[in-house]
Amino acid sequence: MTVLSEAVLADPVGLTRALCDIESVSGDETEICDAVEHALEGRGHLTVRREGNTVVASTDLGLDRRVMLAGHLDTVPVNGNFPTRLDGDVLWGLGTSDMKSGTALALWIAATVTNPRFDLSFAFYDCEEIEATRNGLNKLSISRPEWLEADFAILLEPTYGLVEAGCQGTMRARVTVHGKRAHSARSWKGENAIHRVAPVLERLRDYKARVVDVDACTYREGLNAVGIGGGVAGNVIPDECRVEVNYRFAPDRDEKDAEAHIREVFDGFDVEITDSAPSCRPGLDRPAAAEFVAAAGGEFSAKLGWTDVARFATLGIPAVNYGPGDPNLAHKQDERVEIPRIRACAEALLAYVTEES
Repeated sequence: MTVLSEAVLADPVGLTRALCDIESVSGDETEICDAVEHALEGRGHLTVRREGNTVVASTDLGLDRRVMLAGHLDTVPVNGNFPTRLDGDVLWGLGTSDMKSGTALALWIAATVTNPRFDLSFAFYDCEEIEATRNGLNKLSISRPEWLEADFAILLEPTYGLVEAGCQGTMRARVTVHGKRAHSARSWKGENAIHRVAPVLERLRDYKARVVDVDACTYREGLNAVGIGGGVAGNVIPDECRVEVNYRFAPDRDEKDAEAHIREVFDGFDVEITDSAPSCRPGLDRPAAAEFVAAAGGEFSAKLGWTDVARFATLGIPAVNYGPGDPNLAHKQDERVEIPRIRACAEALLAYVTEES
């Protein structure tokens, strides 16, 4: 088992590198979860609980409010970018931006801050990068929602040190075009479903995505084909062609509205919703969120993407995204994080959880 030393746990940069050098592609988080659990067990200021490959730790000081810090443990698949390498003030490698530099900050505070100004909870969870049904935070919200109770949550996703509020919802749909099978030597006896898919692609090409302001945050929507498939054999006219579509929707729409919009765009075609996750409004009018924005420098923007802040929102917990990684580098082969950005976010978080405002 990987053991995180006290020296590593005391240094946000060293801890980032140590976590990144534990391979933890989605579905294979046992080793990193074991390391996190071992690092927190036996600390007198924490109660540590585990379900599957998700660890939750909390202080129980009886203070008047509770703040949750959360980060996922998994990464996308390795792409020639594991293990890490350090080049000057830049740490390169899988997970450095999304999101082990942020997760390391939560673990650093959990291990080292014993006298916070409010009670703290920490969630380190698995399977965020894959389907929602396997997401550790999602499963915990169903099986152990009391473990996630808080007045405010900070999800340490990559934001490049800027508070990003709310998030887009995401919905995937399969648009199917039907035809009629025939032998390709007698093609006129069939109806080629692949040939008939052109109107679906034309609707996507001509689609005008909304730009929406929600609570002083600007969200850009998108409706895009992300896959296409059809065909039976080299001598058969296909009777079906499928277009996989992803819709990213602003937080003024819920999942019901998003589904209705997709069905409206593809009216006349067979539409099946295959995956969905809700949007989340910014919530910066909540005092706890406004206080954190001020502590982090006062600037904020919309989160263009889906994150688990939406999960907290469904539990009635206001939440924001905040972490040192650059979201534009997430999932890229040249993923990296700047050391000064890790230290700056560490200082802001430490001040927020320890200093009276």
